[in-house]
Formats: sequence, C-alpha cells, structure tokens
Amino acid sequence: MGSRAGTLVLATAAFLALSAIPAAAQLGDQLSSYSGANAEGYLGPLADAIGTDLNTGIFRTAHIPRMGPLVRLEIQIMSVLFSDDDRMFNAVTEGGFSPEQRVAAPTIVGPGEAVTVEGDGGTQFSFPGGFDLNSFALAVPQLRIGAVMGTELIVRYFAANVGDDDLGKISLFGIGARHSVSQHFGPALPVDIAAGFFWQQLKLGEDEQGNDIIASNAFSFGVQASTEVVRFVVPYGGLSYDTHSAEVTYESEASGSEETVNLDFEKSDTMHLTLGVMFDLPVFKAFAEYNVASQNSFAFGIGFGFGG
Repeated sequence: MGSRAGTLVLATAAFLALSAIPAAAQLGDQLSSYSGANAEGYLGPLADAIGTDLNTGIFRTAHIPRMGPLVRLEIQIMSVLFSDDDRMFNAVTEGGFSPEQRVAAPTIVGPGEAVTVEGDGGTQFSFPGGFDLNSFALAVPQLRIGAVMGTELIVRYFAANVGDDDLGKISLFGIGARHSVSQHFGPALPVDIAAGFFWQQLKLGEDEQGNDIIASNAFSFGVQASTEVVRFVVPYGGLSYDTHSAEVTYESEASGSEETVNLDFEKSDTMHLTLGVMFDLPVFKAFAEYNVASQNSFAFGIGFGFGG
C-alpha cells in the first residue's frame, strides 16, 4: 500500500498528548496485506477510540449564567483506555492463499508480533502485528461563549498543514450549545442542570486527488448536573447519547496488485456516563473526569477566561 494508510497514524499523532504510536511509517507496509473486513477489524479499535475521544471533555459545570458575558478558552486532553477485547480480532487469509485459514490476529493496538500461518507448498501468510497500545489520546482547543437566556455556544477548531506529502492536512471542527434547565425552576433545585448537543468532524490526511484519508464524524446529546460542595470545588456528572462514524481510504496490495480500499465504519452509538470534578477559580479553571461508554476514557484540562 504506499504511505497513505500510514497517514492515519501519522496525522493522528499530531493530536497525541498522552500516548504515541511508535514507528508510524511501518503501518503502511502492515496494512498493505489487508483489504475489506480484515482492514476494518485491524483499524476498528483506533477508529472507535477517535470517536470516543471526540465525545469526551465537552462540558464541565452545569451552571450557565442567564446573561453573559462568558468567554473561556479551554485545552483538554482525552484518552481512551483499551481493553483486552480491543487487542485481537478474527482475521482470514487473503489474496488467494490456500487453504483459507482464520486466526486471532492483532489489531492496530494489539501485540507487536505478527501471526504467520503455513499453506500449500510451503507458502506463508503473515498477519501484521499492532503497536501494543494501552491508551490513545487527543488534545483539542475549545472556546465557550455566552450567555444569552441561559445558553452558551461551544466551538472546537484546529487546522494545520504539516507540509508533508504523506501527512498533508489536519482539521477539526465542532460546534454545539448548552442551555441551563435549572434556571426555569428557581432556587428550589439543589443542583445546577443543563442540557446540550455537540457535533464534530475530524479530517486527517489528503490523497493525490485531494480526498480525505480519514473523515470521522461524532455527535453527542445529553444532560449534566453539578453543584459547588465547597468553595471552588464543583463535582459534576452527565449522561449522554453518543454516535460516531468514520471513512478511511488507502492503497492495498492484498490482491497482488495495488488497489484503492474504501472502508466505511458504520455509525456506532452508545450511552455515555461522565463523573468529574472542576476547580472553579474566578479566571482559571481545571478539571478531571472519568467516562464510562463502549470504550472507557478519562479527560483533564484547563481553561482561562471570565464569566460563568
């Protein structure tokens, strides 16, 4: 496969904060052995991790003032923790290899050792190893603006062109809003409650025709609650419904000649529970949280601004 599949890891590495994919340039050679379902199974845990990270770290406190001004720039790091089930997948030999065999092979986050099987006439087929990852992290900037009638706007944006033929362009755009629900109930409620949504699109890499190597879409809708238990300390929690989909394009040599493979990861959905705490100083904010979803994750970050 040329270097395009390697773009998936190389471009994602530009966002990495806690974990790194070593020897990213090797991914192109490894993925060139795969097409179709094998490639989807190999890349699946990473594609899911990107979606989980994107839908993490969106909110903090549920308190939103009725009227602004509210302006805060935040930087957060979100990291997925891989489970044992993410490390292996059910793979099948390709390219007319005889006899056809099915084995448990490493995913991209699995063990680094290749799995090799013997075929007719002393032939061999090797299922490439992974990068032995325990976690995968993204770091993103986020701007929070408000408030109007208890509503705030949230924007995520990042774009860069690294000037590398293989890596190319990286872009992230997300937008959403939250509304204070508790403001409609007066002071009777013991906690602040808010509800909101957030949509994002992450694009990584660009092929010779100008098409994205990977395009990932994420959406989250949910409710949050928080209260200040002691001065400047605000525990918070939330429950959301999250979705994620991804498309990946790369060149494969599994059939014996180079061909373009288009992977369409079907939209996945999951319920998402968040538990965290924020240190709420007048200008400076800091938070840490743990998230329970199809893939568990954690996030932490800081913010600077005024209002809220």
